[in-house]
Amino acid sequence: MAGFRNGRGRDNRPPQQQPQQAPYGYNAAPPPYPQQQWPPQAPQGAPQGAPQGYGEPEYFGDPYPQQHAGTANNPGHTQAFSIHDDPYGSAATYQAGAAPAAPTGPRLPWKALLSGIVLRPAQTFLQMRDYAVWGPALVVTFLYGLLAIFGFDKARDEAINATLSTAIPYVLMTGVGFVLGGAILGAVTHTLARQLGGDGSWQPTVGLSMLIMSITDAPRLVFAMFLGGENGLVQVLGWLTWLAAGALLTVMVSRSHDLPWPKALGASAIQLVALLSLIKLGTL
Repeated sequence: MAGFRNGRGRDNRPPQQQPQQAPYGYNAAPPPYPQQQWPPQAPQGAPQGAPQGYGEPEYFGDPYPQQHAGTANNPGHTQAFSIHDDPYGSAATYQAGAAPAAPTGPRLPWKALLSGIVLRPAQTFLQMRDYAVWGPALVVTFLYGLLAIFGFDKARDEAINATLSTAIPYVLMTGVGFVLGGAILGAVTHTLARQLGGDGSWQPTVGLSMLIMSITDAPRLVFAMFLGGENGLVQVLGWLTWLAAGALLTVMVSRSHDLPWPKALGASAIQLVALLSLIKLGTL
């Protein structure tokens, strides 16, 4: 009986401790703190009953683009920034020595072009730096070549004493030769100008150089046709017109290629030496 009273025969395992349930409201894990939601506010001046835009991301745009500056950065009213308005415009990267994007003036007619080379060379060359002048250049140089043969004593005598069927092809070939020679010399001048840092176009450079070669030698040629190439006045005019050709070529290359005058003169050097050898020295 004692053993029975002492609990013998029963399950001797120690009783498991049951967790005590805390009274309601004590030792309980607090509920997660809810994230504060900022309700979107309608901008000032918006009509009553306008949709609030719940659930719409802010970066999808503001239904009220003309919002007041005071509420621009408030929660729910992120200010939008425009990236397509450039106060400086869509300007390209500047490159030193680049040619102008547009011509500096309208194309000159042939009369204004020819007179401008003599009376207003700097302005004329700058205005015509982006225009080809093949028409006036070819016509004037060809006419100059037709008459140039009569500026040399020996060539003039041969042309006068030859028969008409022989003289006409001879004169025409001389005109064509001057056109080709002027174009080649102009191309050389353009190539040298580009090598020295110029940025001009080849067509205006070649055409203008042909016009300069023909126009500047016209006074000498007129006197040489009547007085002969060995005349002293003709020789003086030859040197003066050669210096004038050098000055005009230097101005033309300087304006057409944006070069300082020493480089422009260097680019014109070969053409000047060729003109001196082929035309001027033939009369001295």
